[in-house]
Amino acid sequence: MTASTKKVTTRIPENKDIPPKDTENSAPATRVLRQFRVVVNAVKVHFRQVEKNTGIGGAQVWALSIIHAQPKIGVRELAQAMDVHQSTASNLVKSLIQQEMISLEKHPIDRRSVMLTILPKGKQVLKSAPAPFTGVLPNALSSLDTQTLHRLEKDLAKLIAALQADEGAANTPLADL
Repeated sequence: MTASTKKVTTRIPENKDIPPKDTENSAPATRVLRQFRVVVNAVKVHFRQVEKNTGIGGAQVWALSIIHAQPKIGVRELAQAMDVHQSTASNLVKSLIQQEMISLEKHPIDRRSVMLTILPKGKQVLKSAPAPFTGVLPNALSSLDTQTLHRLEKDLAKLIAALQADEGAANTPLADL
């Protein structure tokens, strides 16, 4: 081969998302940032899979699962079970009603209250949804011991303060972020 016909090959790494080998030597902030990326990616992958399998968002699937588990639940109780604002739960309910996945009926005693019931279409969606219905992060957090959760809570509070973040986002489902 002549110099002009020499074949040049470039080695491209198979997975560019793999952190450099010197992870242990990286700055602590860099290592923690990488951990946050892993957590956020796990959450995103799960919610993408939920939407791909069901055609609806993760928060809607979670709401469906609660309504299925607690027939005749009210919107206020649904909001409490999901730890979201009542207006957020109301919006989820409206969407699920429009999609004919749940029904709503007035409470027989307190006519201001409503009762929610899952419909066959909603049950079918739940069958196709990957678990956990609450999402992978809440599920993982619930598996941790109390001491670890207290430590995380304390340390994340410092991070939230450093970010000067809007703590009103605390009641927004992860699937809606």
